[in-house]
Amino acid sequence: MKKCFDSEKYLKLQKAKIKDRIKMFDKLYIEFGGKLVDDNHAARVLPGFEPDLKIRLLQEFKDDVEVILCINANDIEKSRIRSDRMISYEIEILRLIEFLRSKDIAINNVVITLFDGQKKVQKFVEKLENYHVKTYIHTFTKGYPTDVDTIVSDEGYGANPYIKTTKPLVVVSAPGACSGKLATSLSQLYHEYKKGVKAGYAKFETFPVWDLPLKHPVNIAYEAATADIADKNMIDYFHLEKYGIPAVNYNRDLEIFPVVKEILKRIMKKDIYFSPTDMGVNVIAKCITDDKVAKEAAKNEVIRRHLKALVDFKKGSVDNSVIEKTKLLMNELNISEKDRKVIAKAEEKRKKSKQPSSCLEIDGEFITGRKTNYLSPISSTFLNALKELTKIPDEVDLISSSILDPILEIKSQTSNFQENYLSLNEVLIALSICSTTNPIVKSALENLPKFKHAQLHATYIIPDNEMIALNNLGIDATCNTEIDVA
Repeated sequence: MKKCFDSEKYLKLQKAKIKDRIKMFDKLYIEFGGKLVDDNHAARVLPGFEPDLKIRLLQEFKDDVEVILCINANDIEKSRIRSDRMISYEIEILRLIEFLRSKDIAINNVVITLFDGQKKVQKFVEKLENYHVKTYIHTFTKGYPTDVDTIVSDEGYGANPYIKTTKPLVVVSAPGACSGKLATSLSQLYHEYKKGVKAGYAKFETFPVWDLPLKHPVNIAYEAATADIADKNMIDYFHLEKYGIPAVNYNRDLEIFPVVKEILKRIMKKDIYFSPTDMGVNVIAKCITDDKVAKEAAKNEVIRRHLKALVDFKKGSVDNSVIEKTKLLMNELNISEKDRKVIAKAEEKRKKSKQPSSCLEIDGEFITGRKTNYLSPISSTFLNALKELTKIPDEVDLISSSILDPILEIKSQTSNFQENYLSLNEVLIALSICSTTNPIVKSALENLPKFKHAQLHATYIIPDNEMIALNNLGIDATCNTEIDVA
């Protein structure tokens, strides 16, 4: 896929922007929205934006930055899932701790927000202790959001324990939305000023992009991505009134800004920001190198989000309003499922083979596969694509029968569903084994990086384990709402 985003320019400009904001204060608390690690949405909407770009940005401040992670107690109690990896928010917090430490980025504190006696919280606290992480418990802020006098007092933010930090830049992040990042940041500001520290607050949101048009597909893709929490892009009327410049923000930030502005004024004794956009530090728009490519990628993402909503509704994880929202956004962009080219090719394969099928678009080529006696449709498609990329004749088997037969035998004995085919994960493991003795397979596996940003569609609901494998390969996958491939 053609790139439309300059990551190196972004790192340079973004670092400078944050440095300028740090200079305004003794210490800066910066709320990081979106995914801190594996920001695959940004990578899909802006090809060239690397999923680990935020981590690379933090490494630019390595000696001066530390991270506070927030998790909502209700998300612990309900075992909320990060859908792209199919892991709970609790596991995501532990994964983030390990990852940040592997990159030498300080992470010593986790805040559990909105605690109200949720039973599962204590067990999670015990897990965090094994990671040598200090855990803080924050309850609902008394007086929030209407009684600013109480909020900015020892009964409000003062009732929360102070989180000890030592770096001039403190990043406040979370596994997902509504995790209490803002409340944690403002609570810290209250305590810092009581201690005589001139601390500041800023907001780092990748999307919506404030200096792109309101109806730009990149911004509409953000609405599609957040349809489950009903985020809506709007013109920042505070910014427009103050500066005469249109800027894009989203409803939650606009709704709460008057309260946040007054809280900051009470804590800092003066007005610092006059609009939600003022609080932001993102420079995304300056690094888009091809607006046409960005628009097309964003439109594809909106379609992808709609198809995902259909599957999630079938699984019972979202209600019909999410489907309606994503469909309206598609109508707004004048696009439909037909604009996702792999869908028609996958359907053609299903009609021809009379079997569940899938299609992969890679480097402009369409490669299909169907369910066989030994392979899932996605496994079949993947192997066909691997052969095509490596110029291996179709009749050559990449997985030898000496590897294939024992795996299938064990699966038939241990699977409750009597699965007699290899999933994508199992195919990758089998290929890695075969590569130790077969140079052709070893050569084929060298092409795995080429699957990054490839497009795939399946004519059935992709099982979670295969969806995770596709995500790990960087393949953007969608599917129909049919349930079975067995």
